[in-house]
Amino acid sequence: MKDEFEEYKTGLTSPAREAVAVTPDDVTDLADPTRAVFVGGSGDLSVRMISGQTVTFSNIQGGVIYPLRVDRVLATGTTATGLLGLR
Repeated sequence: MKDEFEEYKTGLTSPAREAVAVTPDDVTDLADPTRAVFVGGSGDLSVRMISGQTVTFSNIQGGVIYPLRVDRVLATGTTATGLLGLR
């Protein structure tokens, strides 16, 4: 199927073009920073923002896309499940 929008520049408010499974890890960065993170199961989400700031979002709800630009999802402090990085 032809993508009618393939010549448009992708911006931060544009729909995601791909989703990748995220395995929380305290040492390894994601292959590419996210534009958003989908959380499948509720819990806490500990991330390193692309600014370098580390933060834990407590009691986030599952089934929600969060507009977070992160380069790492930390294993320590993350209890949320079913994580997808949207790019």
